[in-house]
Amino acid sequence: MPSSPRSAAASAQSSSAFRTLARAGFVANGLVHVLLGALVVTVAFGGDEQTDQSGAFEAISAAPFGAVLLWACAVALWALGAWRAVEAFVARGTSGADRAKRAVKEGAQAVSFLAVGGIAASVALGARSQGDQSAQNASSNVLSLPGGPFLLGAVGIVVAAVGVGFVVIGARRSFRKKIATPGGTFGTALIALGTVGYIAKGIALATVGILVVVAAVTVDPSASGGLDAAVSALLQTPAGPWLGAAVGIGFIAYGLFTVLRAKYARLEA
Repeated sequence: MPSSPRSAAASAQSSSAFRTLARAGFVANGLVHVLLGALVVTVAFGGDEQTDQSGAFEAISAAPFGAVLLWACAVALWALGAWRAVEAFVARGTSGADRAKRAVKEGAQAVSFLAVGGIAASVALGARSQGDQSAQNASSNVLSLPGGPFLLGAVGIVVAAVGVGFVVIGARRSFRKKIATPGGTFGTALIALGTVGYIAKGIALATVGILVVVAAVTVDPSASGGLDAAVSALLQTPAGPWLGAAVGIGFIAYGLFTVLRAKYARLEA
């Protein structure tokens, strides 16, 4: 008797090749965050760099065999996105509500990794990033819709809430449920990297969400922006360069944690 789509998806997760590629996705994602953190630190102390994923991928493209590295990152990120998509489809849980919650969460992560992989591929093909202009164009398109300001405001609130969620995950160290934490000093260091990294990424995402909400309230798409604009906003605060540098170091910590997560992540099958 033919297997059901759900059982076929669960069977795919037992593939060693699929699991290896998914773990490689963590390495690629970690590398992007390490480079992104380095760019943020550079900008915090007066540099002129593009502090978003495209900027990180363009830095990779400038390295020897950059195009090869970019395609490797794209494939690995797509594999991790596919893994998350399968997780969303299988959606294990103890109750219907728990399964639905997990499906939404895993599905959102799948879209995120697939999109970042797409950015890596586009840079490999020679595309140049428009930076915050693309985010502003997207905001302008949403504002032109009926009820656009309310819709854009809702998007901003969701992004800010995700950022707060990252901060909470870092503060509570609840990410430990997703990894098989090794013992000893190394395990302690791994948890410290995750704590700092999640909080820093949460601050950046929350700032992006706030900018989008401001754009919705003022009906001014130029007020919105992506991560690059969020870093600029943080640098304009009284803490200025020190806050920016702290966030950049936090991104580096998150990246290192994510690279190590490739080995210790709990990949259910």
